[in-house]
Amino acid sequence: MKKFTILLILTLSSLFLASCGGWNPKSARDVPVSGPERAKKNIAEGRGVSLKNLGRGSQGTNYEFSTSNPMWRAAFDVIDFMPLTTVDYSGGTIITDWYTDNRSPNEALKFTIRFLSSEVRADSLKIIIHRKICTQKSSCVIKKISSKLEDEVRTAIVKKAAILEKESRNKKGNKREKEDKKKKGFFGFGKDKK
Repeated sequence: MKKFTILLILTLSSLFLASCGGWNPKSARDVPVSGPERAKKNIAEGRGVSLKNLGRGSQGTNYEFSTSNPMWRAAFDVIDFMPLTTVDYSGGTIITDWYTDNRSPNEALKFTIRFLSSEVRADSLKIIIHRKICTQKSSCVIKKISSKLEDEVRTAIVKKAAILEKESRNKKGNKREKEDKKKKGFFGFGKDKK
């Protein structure tokens, strides 16, 4: 019986260790330091997802959501005063930490912002707000609230995203004009490449 128990433990241990894939140390030069660079590397290696082509049968992955999505960038601009707990680029979720205003020290708010699509529309966002009311330090009640604050935050994010998207289009348009001028020359005469 004792031999059987030892054999069982060794077998299970070897299965667990074999499933780990082994230790593969990496040089610090091979691993990017900043979060966006790590995310790009993970997506390039097939270890991440992009919400850009979700549901369209896309085979490849892109690092498009966090860098070029105006809704994502606008959300950070709107809630920049709140401390963040979780930011998930690939899942499209931002969760803030509890935020307390000086006017009501016994009350705190926590936002969860979910991005349902990358389009600049109000229905592309789901905003959940939790309120924590503490009567004493150890006695707190946390409730999910539905208030006009959700709509105000959603409206602010969509407005800011529309501005960012317009600025992005203008920059792309100006860049194309400059490239066209370089191709044609100063007076509009240029070499036609055939």
